[in-house]
Amino acid sequence: MQPSSEPEVRNIPLAGVIGWPIAHSRSPALHGHWLKRYGISGHYVPVPVMPEHLAEVLRALPRMGFVGANVTIPHKEAVLTLADVVTDRAALIGAANTLIFRPDGKIHADNTDGYGFIANIRQHAPGWIPDLSPAAVIGAGGAARAVVASLLESGVPELRITNRTRIRAEQIRSEFGAKVVVYDWAEAGNMLEGAMTVVNATSMGMVGKPPLRVPLDALAPGTLVTDLVYTPLMTPFLQEAEARGCDVVDGLGMLLHQAAPGFERWFGQRPEVDDDLRRAVLG
Repeated sequence: MQPSSEPEVRNIPLAGVIGWPIAHSRSPALHGHWLKRYGISGHYVPVPVMPEHLAEVLRALPRMGFVGANVTIPHKEAVLTLADVVTDRAALIGAANTLIFRPDGKIHADNTDGYGFIANIRQHAPGWIPDLSPAAVIGAGGAARAVVASLLESGVPELRITNRTRIRAEQIRSEFGAKVVVYDWAEAGNMLEGAMTVVNATSMGMVGKPPLRVPLDALAPGTLVTDLVYTPLMTPFLQEAEARGCDVVDGLGMLLHQAAPGFERWFGQRPEVDDDLRRAVLG
């Protein structure tokens, strides 16, 4: 029997990040670094999608060889209504950032932001003990919801939250339960007293955004302070906290760690988050 002269057809797995706009995303550099490091024949690309085209694009991507995608602003809430399977944590947070296109054609939606948040702290502040004292979260947007869910799961006895629009913080309390205590924005500084985990989950302090004006006088030395903002890496909020003797963790690691579960599902390799990856993403 003559061997077939036709080359074997082998699909190269594709993944990407869906958003509008998307050119600023660091995810292609992040996943591209891992694909190269592990010698994986695959590609990860930015996919700009206007909101009105989201459903159509999600149906098309699996037919084009995509095995999954990350989702960013403004689509993280909308994809929940379009997915066939939604994990409990994505439903609780009310947003998804990771999609898996299953072989049976179904879209599986998950949220790994909370995982990334905790993994970043564990990597850079290994002595962190969340269940001994209250945590304080500044902000009540989508990112804050993931942080709240992960901190409560980690065992914090009380979670204090404040937001410029109080009703959004009240909504988090109504959904996440009695451990959540809402503070007025004017009392944000008081909220930090006795809290040994403090998180800025707003975009304030980011390049091009207004500064975060919360008095930090009540911060105790040794408090774990982290900022979800990573441009700049050391925000004024983190700089002041460090000057007060706090243990500070920048926000870049959350981006890196939240990407790992998706990469593993799409490309079959559990990737490592290390200094080489940080350098690649920072460019």
